[in-house]
Amino acid sequence: MDTLTLSDLTLEDLLPHRGNMLLVKEIMEVDSERASAIFLVEKTWPMADAQGVDPLILVELAAQTAGVCNGWSRIQAQGRDSNQMGWLVGIKKADFFIDSLPFGASITARAENTYSFENLREVACELHMDTQLIGRATLQLFQAN
Repeated sequence: MDTLTLSDLTLEDLLPHRGNMLLVKEIMEVDSERASAIFLVEKTWPMADAQGVDPLILVELAAQTAGVCNGWSRIQAQGRDSNQMGWLVGIKKADFFIDSLPFGASITARAENTYSFENLREVACELHMDTQLIGRATLQLFQAN
């Protein structure tokens, strides 16, 4: 199997999300342990109202960033056409430091696998808007066989 680079892959290769639920705009870096991604806050996002988007969406941004990392790992080990079932995500801890995400804002998320055993991962994620820390989350991910 040839080793693929990030430029060989699409977001859809890495994540099971489609349509309005694929929130990642750009992957900045990825390897088998960590990823960072950019998101652009849009009016079409879930939990949007007239003022912006509820910060609870930061959990989904963290999960999609973790999904990029774990999708990358799957493709490197099993190939591009391997089964890309999603992961069940549990929130171990989440802290939000903003009341609303303004439309048009650029959010950078960085996720790192802090624990990995078979189909279980624990992931730590920080989310920033420009230089401002706006959220932290610790997620637990499980993927059924």
